[in-house]
Formats: sequence, C-alpha cells, structure tokens
Amino acid sequence: MFTIHLNSKSETPLYEQIYQYIKNEIKIGALAYGEKLPSTRSLAAHLQVSRNTIDMAYGQLSSEGYIESKEKKGYFVNEVTEFIPYTSHKKISKFVTSEKKEKYKYDFSPFAIDINSFPYNTWRKLSKNVLLDNNDIFLQGLGQGDDQLRAAIGKYLHESRNVNCTREQIIVGAGIDYLLQLLLQLLPDNSKIAMENPSYKKAYKIFTGLNYPVTPIELDSSGISIHELSNLDINVAYVTPSHQYPIGIVMPIKRRLELLNWAASSEKRYIIEDDHDSEFRYKGKPIPALQGLDPHNKVIYLGTFSRAIAPGIRIAYMVLPNDLLKVYQKQYSYYSSTVSRVDQSILTAFIEDGYFERHLNKMRKIYKNKHDLIINSLKIFEDKVQILGENAGLHLVIKMHLNYTESEIVEIGKKNNIKLYGLKDYYIRDPGESYVPTILLGYANMSESEITDGIQLLKKVLM
Repeated sequence: MFTIHLNSKSETPLYEQIYQYIKNEIKIGALAYGEKLPSTRSLAAHLQVSRNTIDMAYGQLSSEGYIESKEKKGYFVNEVTEFIPYTSHKKISKFVTSEKKEKYKYDFSPFAIDINSFPYNTWRKLSKNVLLDNNDIFLQGLGQGDDQLRAAIGKYLHESRNVNCTREQIIVGAGIDYLLQLLLQLLPDNSKIAMENPSYKKAYKIFTGLNYPVTPIELDSSGISIHELSNLDINVAYVTPSHQYPIGIVMPIKRRLELLNWAASSEKRYIIEDDHDSEFRYKGKPIPALQGLDPHNKVIYLGTFSRAIAPGIRIAYMVLPNDLLKVYQKQYSYYSSTVSRVDQSILTAFIEDGYFERHLNKMRKIYKNKHDLIINSLKIFEDKVQILGENAGLHLVIKMHLNYTESEIVEIGKKNNIKLYGLKDYYIRDPGESYVPTILLGYANMSESEITDGIQLLKKVLM
C-alpha cells in the first residue's frame, strides 16, 4: 500500500499527485515489472480519497503504458525498459560489502582462535538432544541466566580458577560488552575508573561512552602501578591480571595482594577482574584468580567462552560481590537474559558432560605447539626482536628494533599480504618518545606452515 503525501491545497489535482507518485516509483524501479497495484477501493480507503480519484490516476497511468488492467485480476506494472533501474539496493549492497575484512595470506590476528578445532560433531549432537528433550527452553527463563548453567559455570570457576561464589552471584550475558554496561549501573554513584595503559580499548570506549571518567595507569614488570593508583581519586580499577591485555604480563601474587589491599582500604572501591585468556598458560603453575584471593568481597569477576570455545557462542559471565548483587536484585532484576536458552542448554550439557574440559585440554596442546613454533621461527630475526608475553595467551608481543616506525612496519606487511597489529592502537595515553615499535603476533588460527612461512616472509621484507 502506498503512503503518499497528498496536498489538498495544491493547484495540482489529487489524482495527478497520485499518478505522478506511482509513475516515479515505476521509473526508478521501486515498483517492478509484473507487480500488482492495490485495488482502487483499498487505495482510496487508505489515502482517504474518492474511488473516482484513484480511477482517474490509474486511467492516466494505463493510457501512458505504465500499467495495464487484467480482467478480474486488477492492475499490474508494465515493463518499462528506457528508464534507469532503481539503485538503492545496489548502494546497500556496496555498503555491506565494504564492512567485510580484507583477506590476507598471513593474518597474525591476536583476536583469533583455532576455529578448525571447534568440536562441531559434539556441538551438533548436543544441539539435537537439547531440542528433542526440553520444550521448556522456548519459554522465557531467568534474567541472570538458567540455574543449571550458572551452577555449572560456578563449579568450573571454582575448580579451575579458585573463584568462590554461589550461582546466585553469577549473571550470564551475551558478551563482556553487555555485562560491562550492566555493571556500570550497579557501581556507586560518581565512580571513577582506572585502566591499565595499554589496555582493552573496547572496555575503555564503553566506560567513556557512558560518561564514566577513565584514568590510564602505567604498567611496570608486574602490571598496574599500585603507587600511581593509590595517589589518584579512583574507586574502580579495571585489570587483566592473568594475561594483561595486550602486553601479556602475568601479575605475580605480591602485586595481586597489593591491589586487593588497595580495594579493601575504602568501602566504595572495587576491582573489575577481566580474566582474559586465563585458560591458556605455558609456563609455571596457574595463579588463582584475584576473586579467589579476596577476603573482602571487592572483586567483580568477568569471563567469557569466546576464547575457550568460539567467539560466535557469545556467552560471558560476571560474578558479583554480595553488596552489588543486592543492588542488582533490588533495582535491575527486571532485565531479561540476552542469551538464548537453547544456547544456554547446549553449553550446560557441554560443561556437565565433560566435553568442555576435554576440549580445553586439546586446545592447550594445539596452542602450545603453535606458541613454541612461532617463538622458534622468530629466532631468524636474531637480536632485532624482543619477545614479551610468551607465558600465556594466544599472541606474542614483539618489540622490533629496526629502522622503521610501527606504522611503517604494519604498512610494509600489508603490501606483502601480511596482516600485522600495532601495539600503539591499544594505548589510552600516548606512550611517549621512548616507545619502541611493537607488534602483536597472534597465532591461534594459523596453520603451522602459515606461521613459519609468514615469519620468513616478514623477515625478508623488513630486513
């Protein structure tokens, strides 16, 4: 049905305004050949004009060959070949394709995982079982996430990360981004946030986008500077202690305890612990999460299944301290869960039936082999590169002592079909003149031959 702005005060008759509108729609291709027009009665009622007005407009269109009347069927658009076809769909298509990432032969993405090792058969079997066995999953569930999934997550976190929580403290959401936005509503009024510099820039954009002041804190060899943090008017610290993103520092126990003491020294202070890449550690014993070391209920724990399973799963979780949990239950429990109950049920079975643990063990071996391979491959650069962050995670941090700026290194890689990621993009505050060009080299979704060939080509084009 057409929505036409008709001007009853215009000198142009109403039938002609309708005629001009339909003719133009046909000319630009918005009304395609063979498309049926509304009946004269329904269009007259829709536009609140007389049926005679519509008859006159259709009659004019028919006499000029834009439409034709078929007995007992109605009016249809004729084929008009001399006009330029409608282009808006082409514009939309062009816009969509411009969003696609450029393909590279060697993409050292620090965000990627080994998607070829995703347990497709297991996931397919569990999906089928969930859909066969439980019709209740199509009903709306609890806003915090299904009980069984939260219980499974709580058990996993306690066994693997020494996190101490009940399922009531856990909120399940579609990604860390959503959970951070929810968390900001629970924090004390006028909260001020400190972040590591460099840091996870998406979190920084979420905080500042919601008008929370953020202060970058420099890092030393143990992580965020407690001295600098203590001298600022800050009540919330966002940290990634298990594998600082993106530098890769693993915060030692001494610094963790210092950070916990900072939080405990004031009633309204909190630590947001983003346990990034905690599943993948290649050297030394696992260090417990901050949350498990905290006797004062000051740590908000964030985690996700995006790295351990797949980014498309879009299931993350947040463990709230008891006082913030009370705020949530009192003021924000009306929020509906952002994760499909079907996906929640599949993930629950994946964890409870032991598949998740087996998958993690498999991926640790795969990533350890790739991790060792890329470190050995980088030896061809000799003393021109310095490797950081090699003890955990799915990427290395490479300081490059060459006669190029960081942007030049990235551009040289691009011209040679190598996608590189510069560290400067992760800084909130400029690192200063002493900064050494640094590249993040991810290896998770690359084959062993791609890793070795890519590093060899990189040396060739840079040296």
